[in-house]
Amino acid sequence: QVQLVESGGGLVQAGGSLSLSCAASGRTFSSQAMGWFRQAPGKEREFVAAINWSGGRTFYADSVKGRFTISRDNAKNTVYLQMNSLKPEDTAVYYCAASLDRYLRASYYHTGSYAYWGQGTQVTVSS
Repeated sequence: QVQLVESGGGLVQAGGSLSLSCAASGRTFSSQAMGWFRQAPGKEREFVAAINWSGGRTFYADSVKGRFTISRDNAKNTVYLQMNSLKPEDTAVYYCAASLDRYLRASYYHTGSYAYWGQGTQVTVSS
């Protein structure tokens, strides 16, 4: 069993930055691909970014490419999402997710590719 706890959300003005963290329990973190998703009110949960077990491979949604950076520290069992140049449309609850696989398969952007989820952290970007 893996437990994920997100932190770092909050209220920020457009153009600002926030850094999210996701702390994972368990001894399997270093062998799991990880992802960040978000869900705005009335919308489906959508893919934001993903990272493989070593941190050597990452993927981003087109809407955040060049502004967000996903990274991980396996020694600390933590995955991060650095968010810069935030826009009001980035407002959502952000969720951390863990895969049962160490590699990012072709379906890395799909919620069904992840077995464990955190409770989410709210990010609000004001205009």
